[in-house]
Amino acid sequence: MSLILSASVVRSRDGLPLSASTDCEQSAGVQECRKYFKTLAKKLTQLPDRCTLNTGKYNINFISSLGVSYMMLCTENYPNVLSFCFLDELQKEFITTYNMMKTNTAVRPYCFIEFDNFIQRTKQRYNNPRSLSGKINLADMQTEIRLRPPYQISLSELGSPNGLPHISHKEYKGTGKMSAGKLVVRSIRPPWKV
Repeated sequence: MSLILSASVVRSRDGLPLSASTDCEQSAGVQECRKYFKTLAKKLTQLPDRCTLNTGKYNINFISSLGVSYMMLCTENYPNVLSFCFLDELQKEFITTYNMMKTNTAVRPYCFIEFDNFIQRTKQRYNNPRSLSGKINLADMQTEIRLRPPYQISLSELGSPNGLPHISHKEYKGTGKMSAGKLVVRSIRPPWKV
């Protein structure tokens, strides 16, 4: 079943969570994706304004505008067009409800937690496509995504959620050391081979 599992609103410059949905899903895969949420939140200023991260069974999509990013976690088969319509709707409501000066000066995490009510209602509507009204224009969003597709973030580009670099064993040859956040790999030849 294709579903939106969670959503959050984050300040782009420092990753401060401003609001988030309360989630029921507690599977190991979802917990892993929450770690990716945090890692992404810290790198938002380095990424384009519309991105997708495929983590296997789940996708993380986000859009950024005016110093705020709107992120969502959904199942891998949830339609991209609906994902970005959902995020667009969150963005429009947040911008009209809250003064951007307040978001820039917020110091406490989740200081706009009351926005969760709107996130929950919108999430329920998008999880039941039959209840979607004519408010959303899928054709416009489809055209926009076709003309300017979301940037696909790779897991190796993002790194692992625990802060260590994400390397597959195919990439790893020899010993390595960390240098300024990058993995430096060097080969070791046994002394008897010249």
